[in-house]
Amino acid sequence: MRAVVEQDASPAIVIRSESDADVGAITDVTVAAFETLEISSHTEQFVIEALRAANVLTLSLVAEVDGQVVGHIAFSPVAISDGTIDWYGLGPVSVLPQYQREGIGKALIREGLSRLKALNARGCCLAGHPQYYRQFGFETIPGLVLEGVPQEVFFALSFDGRFPRGTVTFHEGFKAAGPQARGGMGLQ
Repeated sequence: MRAVVEQDASPAIVIRSESDADVGAITDVTVAAFETLEISSHTEQFVIEALRAANVLTLSLVAEVDGQVVGHIAFSPVAISDGTIDWYGLGPVSVLPQYQREGIGKALIREGLSRLKALNARGCCLAGHPQYYRQFGFETIPGLVLEGVPQEVFFALSFDGRFPRGTVTFHEGFKAAGPQARGGMGLQ
């Protein structure tokens, strides 16, 4: 499935599912996108690799401009302590620095959320920048927490109008700190 996003005076952005041939480009995009971000631990590429190795990338989408992969977004299942199922975590989302602020990240998020809804997901959550993610309908939810993350940067978006309560746990792949070892998760 491909989605084409037309923009004024800019080349069309093609959003599509990742293919095996995209893995190296996704790593390059992710490294470049987070390279100068001070709040990053610079392990995002390893997280994606670990999620892929564990076969838990529910959605892994790339954005192309003129045939070049310039962005990526990942969605994977989360566990919630109240037993709610069919909720997913968004992240990481990456766009090459020279393509940032051109709507590529927004296009990836919108397409990803649309595809999650089509999979009958009940909701999505993430840790991120408050001003950015609210535009997509994400909000902080009292009683829904991610341990170790301040409440003001943990967001949820319900697709069915109901929000779970409890502690959210992202897949252990989010702890990846290095390249995948054969048979291991590169976790510390």
